[in-house]
Amino acid sequence: MIQTYHKSALRKGRVVPRTVDHAERRAHIAEALVRVAGREGLHAVTMRAVAAEAGVSLRLVQYYFQTKAQLMLGALEHLEQQSHERWAARLAEAPDPDSPRGYIEAFLAEALPTDEQSRIFHLVGTSYAVLAMTDKELAEQPFIAGVDRLEGQLAGALEQALSAGELSPDLDVPAEAALLVTLSHGLGTSVLIGQRSAKAAIAVLGKHLDRLFGESG
Repeated sequence: MIQTYHKSALRKGRVVPRTVDHAERRAHIAEALVRVAGREGLHAVTMRAVAAEAGVSLRLVQYYFQTKAQLMLGALEHLEQQSHERWAARLAEAPDPDSPRGYIEAFLAEALPTDEQSRIFHLVGTSYAVLAMTDKELAEQPFIAGVDRLEGQLAGALEQALSAGELSPDLDVPAEAALLVTLSHGLGTSVLIGQRSAKAAIAVLGKHLDRLFGESG
């Protein structure tokens, strides 16, 4: 944090320090990008448009995010953190929150665009991935790290289920974790484009989990 000073206090000859929360400012700017992307698509995002949406100067945006690619990645990381918080909330409300299946089901439910927040998260993430295919600067950002973290968390839950005898003993855990992430992403995109409803996508995921956990023993 750094300190700034109230103008009124300076005029009166008093210096009253005011701390600046950099994390809060970064989050405020990231939220502005999310709003712009949600309305117009990620391809329409510019640093100037984000500054206007956030009600701050372009210079301030550039202070926290030196390039557009860094700004986009910062917004994705912000959305990822919010998604994890919603995931935790879903897990807390699950009938059996301590079970590996409950953990995985909460993730899969959060991964689908079933409400406005998850819709924007999926929209921004998918748009970023598509742009990164042809934009070298975007491709150089550590975007894939978030997906790797998800696979690692799911692999941990699957290992726990495997140890408890809830899954087939010959299950390839890394491959199944990758399959769950890929399946949820693909179904999420199908919901975004109107191919199927969120309810139908959830039903597909449920059938896959029934088959996966039904193969134990």
